[in-house]
Amino acid sequence: MSALVVKIGGHALDDLSPSNAALVALAHDILELREQNRPVLLVHGGGPQIDDLLALVGIESTFIDGLRVTDATTMHLVDLALAGVNRALVTALRVNGVAAAGLSGVDGGLLTATSVGEPWGHVAQAPVTQPAIIQALWSAGFTPVVSPVAASLEGARLNCNADTAAGALAGALHCEGLLLLSDIDQLRLDPDDPTSGLAEVSLAEVDDMILRGLARDGMRPKLAAAANALTAGAQRVWLANGTVVHALRDVLNATLVTTEVRH
Repeated sequence: MSALVVKIGGHALDDLSPSNAALVALAHDILELREQNRPVLLVHGGGPQIDDLLALVGIESTFIDGLRVTDATTMHLVDLALAGVNRALVTALRVNGVAAAGLSGVDGGLLTATSVGEPWGHVAQAPVTQPAIIQALWSAGFTPVVSPVAASLEGARLNCNADTAAGALAGALHCEGLLLLSDIDQLRLDPDDPTSGLAEVSLAEVDDMILRGLARDGMRPKLAAAANALTAGAQRVWLANGTVVHALRDVLNATLVTTEVRH
């Protein structure tokens, strides 16, 4: 399908005001793609906002293998923080001309998952997607903006990593491309060496990097999401720096430094 899934997170979401140059440019890029009949689905994270809210109530943020440890209280606050990010993103896009519609993975059964278990708690694994609501919004001319909160079969809310959610949706929708935008330009062969960026990497190399521990922290779920998307039906996957103005346009025009994950 000639559609794109874009995941945005990290410091790209530090400034959610409608005048933020990166968000103004993102809105412009989405509008141009819409004119080309290439709708966009935006999936967002909200790590900094979640951290701030947890700190405000005296809860320490803990991560294991790049995933946030989430007990019941933390899950409630994660949901609140992500809802705030969602509303701010929708507002910024709409002010800049995009007919954006906010929703979470709970809406329309978009993301259903089971808990990964301890020590992570309310963290989703292997989300199953029902993307009919996305297709309906696209058909109506809207750009969906998704908060990655999933539901269990029993109705409990689960914290789904945003990269994981974006990868599952891109695969289920057989999208033209998945863009995983974060704070860095490329996947690094050595996580501590910014000069070791890779222009492309194969699925076999991704598996090897995860097994050898070269994909650390947030990069681990990002690479797993890329692999899952390609295996499930997405055509292409890129990792790029979402803080760059017009990152979406320039990734598609091949004028921005990226890592492409290939079959």
